[in-house]
Amino acid sequence: MISSTELQSDFDALVGQGVLNNWNYPSNASALPLEWGSVYNLRILTSSEAPVARNAAINNLGETADVYYNAVMGKQAVTHISQDGFSMNLIYRGPEFSGMLQQNCTLAVKFAQSQALTQDTAIRNLVCTRDSALGV
Repeated sequence: MISSTELQSDFDALVGQGVLNNWNYPSNASALPLEWGSVYNLRILTSSEAPVARNAAINNLGETADVYYNAVMGKQAVTHISQDGFSMNLIYRGPEFSGMLQQNCTLAVKFAQSQALTQDTAIRNLVCTRDSALGV
């Protein structure tokens, strides 16, 4: 799950209720750079780039709050594909191959690996607000 860094204090309040901070992992060798922690088999990644809709929620008293969009992806949703070649190739086709006016050229990069979506039903968008924001 990728979440906004603004939610880290809320995650801290959940430690001990099934939530484990990454510094409490038995070994940090498998922790990702953005990983805040985990809930059972779900890793929680935080980023300042995660989408937040400012003042998008409103309660019955007219108070507004931010809405946080958290992308959750199951392990079966993506796969890793190893391709032939096992190295990166830079492909350049100069403008002399495009025609007499030489107006177009091609620049591409070919990698030896790729990722692909295999099951889009295992990708969800978890939408939330903060409890304290709406006085709940």
